Amino acid sequence: MKKYRFGIDIDGTVTDPATFIPHLNKHFNKNLTLDDIVEYDLTKALGVTEEEFWQWMQKHEPMLYSSSTIADNAKDILHTWRSQFELFYISARPNHLLDVTEDWFHRQEVPYDHIELLGQHDKIAAVKKHEVDTFFEDKHDNAVNIAEEFQIPVVLMETPYNQMPVPDNVYRAKNWLHARTIVENIFQPVKK
Repeated sequence: MKKYRFGIDIDGTVTDPATFIPHLNKHFNKNLTLDDIVEYDLTKALGVTEEEFWQWMQKHEPMLYSSSTIADNAKDILHTWRSQFELFYISARPNHLLDVTEDWFHRQEVPYDHIELLGQHDKIAAVKKHEVDTFFEDKHDNAVNIAEEFQIPVVLMETPYNQMPVPDNVYRAKNWLHARTIVENIFQPVKK
């Protein structure tokens, strides 16, 4: 029997969406919480230019990704799913950070079948290439685009920055426990 293949974003999905905030606050002299981040574009909340933000990001990305906090219950649920589903992580992280990313997965003991770092946010080609059956995401437009392009269920991990309307096949999950319930409802065997 073929296993269903899950496409899973990393940052803000497997990792806690607030994991970067202490670093941002320290460097940019802010006092932000996750509730203050109401747009995916962090330059708005920080009050800095895109150039300033991306210079900071490029300098600090390895440290940020290496020290990321895993989202509550993600590890246990992903371990449970490991025997039932293929776990393909598809992330916008730059590919030169694959070693840092794999090291984090090993240290956190997060199971995976494949990790792909795209270096950009558009995940359509990767979702098509890997033929995923559902996708887990925190970025609103990615969730909507994947759901509409492939007509697959997408689990959108709820954050203050992704509250815009979604199509019917995008399921909002308050946390990983809620995501597990959504998956059980979507992929449960048909009862006769």
